[in-house]
Order: sequence, then structure tokens, then C-alpha cells
Amino acid sequence: MLLLGIQPIRIMGGDLDGWGIAAVVFLAVFAVVLAGMMRRPWAWTAGTVLQALLLAGGFFHWSLTALGLIFGAAWVYALYVRRTILG
Repeated sequence: MLLLGIQPIRIMGGDLDGWGIAAVVFLAVFAVVLAGMMRRPWAWTAGTVLQALLLAGGFFHWSLTALGLIFGAAWVYALYVRRTILG
């Protein structure tokens, strides 16, 4: 999903250079790796760090902050459900 954000940023006139694209690709790969490791307790903390990094991606383009807010809200809900189920 994060990789789909690259093209709209370019179309909307965003100045997304090589570093910005590399940051988005890194975050996407990090998200996929973490999705496969959610059985480990430390992966939940790493997922929270991933959300913070996505928000910080707003330094490259504002739309990355928008994605961070959307995914962050979903992440907070996932943490809430996890806490409710596990007690």
C-alpha cells in the first residue's frame, strides 16, 4: 500500500527525489517484514516505531504524513483489539 503512494506524489507535483522514494520503499519493506513477525512480542513495538517513521516521512511530502495518520489510526485500533483479546 505504501508503494502506491509514490506515483500520486509525483503527479501532484511533489518533489520526491531518490531519497524520498528510497524512504518509502524502506518503510514498505519494513512493514511487510513486520507483518510476518507479529507473533513475536517485540514486533508490536517495532510496528509502533514504523508508524512514527511514516509520520516523519512528512518531511519528504505531506501525503506521507496523511498516510501515517490513516495507518496510525488503524494501528491504534489493532493495539486496542489486541489488548482487549489478550487482557
